[in-house]
Amino acid sequence: MVARTLLLTLLAVFCSQGVLTAIWYQKTKQDELSGIRDTSASMATMFASTVTFFQRLPIKYRHIVLDQIRNMGGTRFFVSFNSEELIVDPIPDTPLKLASMQSVTRVLKEKLPTIEAVKVDFSKAENLRLLKNDIFLNDLPRSWAHHTLTLGPLDPPILVVQLKLKEGEWIYVAALLPSPYMQLDDRIFSQDQLVFLVIFTSLLLVLTFLLVRAQVKPLRRLAKAANEMSMDIDQSPLKEEGATELVTATRAFNRMQTRIRKYVSDREHLFSSISHDLKTPITRLRLRAELLDDDAKRDKFNQDLDDLEMMVKGALQCVRDTDLHENNDFVDLNEMIRNLSETYNQVHTQVSFTALPMEPVVLKPLAIKRVLTNLIDNAVKYGKHAFVSIEENSTWIIVTILDKGNGIPESQLEAVFEPYTRLANDKDGHGLGLGICRSILHGLGGDLVLQNAEHGGLEVKIYIPPNLEA
Repeated sequence: MVARTLLLTLLAVFCSQGVLTAIWYQKTKQDELSGIRDTSASMATMFASTVTFFQRLPIKYRHIVLDQIRNMGGTRFFVSFNSEELIVDPIPDTPLKLASMQSVTRVLKEKLPTIEAVKVDFSKAENLRLLKNDIFLNDLPRSWAHHTLTLGPLDPPILVVQLKLKEGEWIYVAALLPSPYMQLDDRIFSQDQLVFLVIFTSLLLVLTFLLVRAQVKPLRRLAKAANEMSMDIDQSPLKEEGATELVTATRAFNRMQTRIRKYVSDREHLFSSISHDLKTPITRLRLRAELLDDDAKRDKFNQDLDDLEMMVKGALQCVRDTDLHENNDFVDLNEMIRNLSETYNQVHTQVSFTALPMEPVVLKPLAIKRVLTNLIDNAVKYGKHAFVSIEENSTWIIVTILDKGNGIPESQLEAVFEPYTRLANDKDGHGLGLGICRSILHGLGGDLVLQNAEHGGLEVKIYIPPNLEA
């Protein structure tokens, strides 16, 4: 639940940020394009005024006036008169760059209709050529152009405008765009925005994780208690904490556990009382039956009393054998099966056991011994010989008991677990053993599966969980 909630939160953050960013980006880009067009048009108007000013001067005075302007501190632009068009190493095209170039070109053509050619582009400072194609900005004295065309560590692109007055006569103008369009930054997210988004998302995920974990902790404890209750009904009540719904569920679980514990206790007392109460009348009836003169009637009375006594004993055995009132302990399954096998192998071998090197596991010793004894006894009794083996994987310890009998009809493989269901014709059992064994294993968190072996006989698989708490 924690992982799914965090994933859903992260997805929600990305989706919301994506939608908001798309809306913000669309609106911002429209505003930026409109702003850079106006700013570029304003700069182009100043370029046109500068060009017009120099055009009105006699050619021999233009350099003198330009030098005086530079000596007085320069202007916002770098202006020079060149005899040829200088090479410009352009920066990559972006929507902002193209919008600026189109706006500057349009205004200059409108303001200076007599100009033969207008060349507009952007270049980085380290690639900017001035005066001649073999002279770069960094080759000139810093007082000439650096204070106009460079801006500290920002390194913004430089707008370069070249106007052809006539053959062999060009006016060269270079300038920086004013803020906030100086960088021509067209990225959706700046580095600061990305850092903010990462910090915001991380903080949100951490807080969500802490919140969900605090809410899931009582739920996990409730699930663990429900699993443990299936193996041991005597569990301490759970602490009621967490969200209102979890408190309600925990309170309901505690009440249910109390009712089940009371029901089991009442059932034990009930059957103990039945056992005690029925012994006396059954014994009395046997004594009275002996006083009957008619042998046939006496035999029938005794037969009915035998059936009644067998039913009482069977019911009591079913209740007693499925109750797991013992503590968990370390059990060496190999040693336990080996000891059980010796009982059947005193005269001749009836149980063959293939051991598996393994560490002792935590189980209820008497309960698992009762299961193994019952199933091995059935295999020897009805299948003549029992082949027992153990295998282990990450989920189960599996004890397999294979006999050499006739097996069980497929339609009866589940029916034999029902109380008083017997397929054999002898009168040695009550038809309760398999049901008791499966109930014990279910109480331990395991299972019992019957299937007919491929080469004949019945194959019984006992699934035992290896992770009971000691």
